[in-house]
Amino acid sequence: MNTNESLVLNKIDDISFQFLETPTITNPNDVIVQVKKTGICGSDIHFYAHGGFGYFRLNKPMVLGHESSGVVVEVGNEVKSLKVGDKVAIEPGVPSRFSDAYKSGHYNLCPHMVFAATPNLDINGPSAPGTLCKYFKSPEDFLVKLPDHLSLELGALVEPLSVGVHACKIGSVKFGDIVVVFGAGPVGLLAASTAKKFGATKVMVVDVVESKLEMALRLNMATHVFNSKNGTLDEMIKELGQRPNVVLECSGAEVCIQSGVHVLAPGGRFIQVGNTTGPASFPITEFATKELTLFGSFRYGFDDYKTGVALLDANYKDGEDKAGINYLGLITHRFKFKDAIEAYDLVRAGKSVKCIIDGPE
Repeated sequence: MNTNESLVLNKIDDISFQFLETPTITNPNDVIVQVKKTGICGSDIHFYAHGGFGYFRLNKPMVLGHESSGVVVEVGNEVKSLKVGDKVAIEPGVPSRFSDAYKSGHYNLCPHMVFAATPNLDINGPSAPGTLCKYFKSPEDFLVKLPDHLSLELGALVEPLSVGVHACKIGSVKFGDIVVVFGAGPVGLLAASTAKKFGATKVMVVDVVESKLEMALRLNMATHVFNSKNGTLDEMIKELGQRPNVVLECSGAEVCIQSGVHVLAPGGRFIQVGNTTGPASFPITEFATKELTLFGSFRYGFDDYKTGVALLDANYKDGEDKAGINYLGLITHRFKFKDAIEAYDLVRAGKSVKCIIDGPE
């Protein structure tokens, strides 16, 4: 039955509301979620404006959205961990249960991953509907229950937060580390906040937009900020008080990649999180002579979503935000589902940090 109201990207610059088939339980561990909150991600905007990024190209219309939370409305007969009425964060990528990547505990690297609102690399492969719809179907084990006192808006932030969690785990961020994060978008700010929660002594966020740097301090997601448009790398190091031993590169900009290598202390760790638009020039000689370690970080893996929820939960007591990190402050705009196209245009124009869409109801 075509009662599943959805937001569909038909082609570049063409988004429309459509009523599609409502998903049904087909496997005993399936869960149907009524989507309540969805964040707009930079990858959504890449598909909307450019038809994709990297290897992923829009080859047919697709439902948008992958940063979502909602309420369980139906469960398969073997679902044990969830029940109707539970609030959940939706992990949007489901791997093949038969791949080597899945079996080895690296399911985010599965070549057969079906990821919401992302075209399959095989043009003839299965479609990957996004979460900007009324009803979304997911396997039980790719839903994480939210504590009662955590809002569904926070649930929608778990997806970008988990990207930061995965990057900090990959780079073994720990107590006493000195961290510099390049890029003050949502992922960069949430990666910085995660580094703080993991015990980093100093966390500096670097960007060229002053309002984003002010937000990093106001929301307590960083201990230091630096506007790279107004100062040199030496001045950045002086502001921090020492060279960092960890860089989280979350911008994908070539100049930031190069700067990250230059500022790192010898023996430091460089974690690449942001996507570039193409090959980037890399200071390999300095990288080698400093004996740096380079890590790639892609989406999130086992327990990253649960860790993200735990980080949010640790920030709250009796439903109130502690005097810690203000995660909800990252949300700068909220839209009803009927105004979702306007929301996408706002984010595309660079006028929002994190935009959340309600419903549809």
